[in-house]
Amino acid sequence: MIIDTTEVQAINSFSRLESLKEVYGIIWVLIPIFTPVLGITIGVLVIVWLEREISAGIQQRIGPEYAGPLGILQALADGTKLLFKENLLPSRGDTRLFSIGPSIAVISILLSYLVIPFGYRLVLADLSIGVFLWIAISRIAPVGLLMSGYGSNNKYSFLGGL
Repeated sequence: MIIDTTEVQAINSFSRLESLKEVYGIIWVLIPIFTPVLGITIGVLVIVWLEREISAGIQQRIGPEYAGPLGILQALADGTKLLFKENLLPSRGDTRLFSIGPSIAVISILLSYLVIPFGYRLVLADLSIGVFLWIAISRIAPVGLLMSGYGSNNKYSFLGGL
């Protein structure tokens, strides 16, 4: 059996077409997930920017206006500063509680996304008790903040954690 070059090219183009269909399928699965997450993120950034502008107006001072046009890149600057900040641990406090507290807060918030339906048939964990599980998991985040405040062995940090 002899296969000529046109048949080989047709087979290769068909396999490329099938792989493109798979890639498009994956993209269409991810779009309903990333659309609400991106919308919520942009909404939070706008609310933070508005809060800074309004509080600057109330306090009669200049608001965040030097980081980009109208100060819209201030949140990016704050996040960059937070990433490169030195990690300080309290000398008299409980370093394990102080370190694990923020991790518990972030992990519980990320776990709460499990029960959110992102599409008609796209749910990360299909549970019959979705709302109750979401409430229970989201109630763990303040415990992580309280642990960090208590672990610092400082009464003001503890009050901030409360």
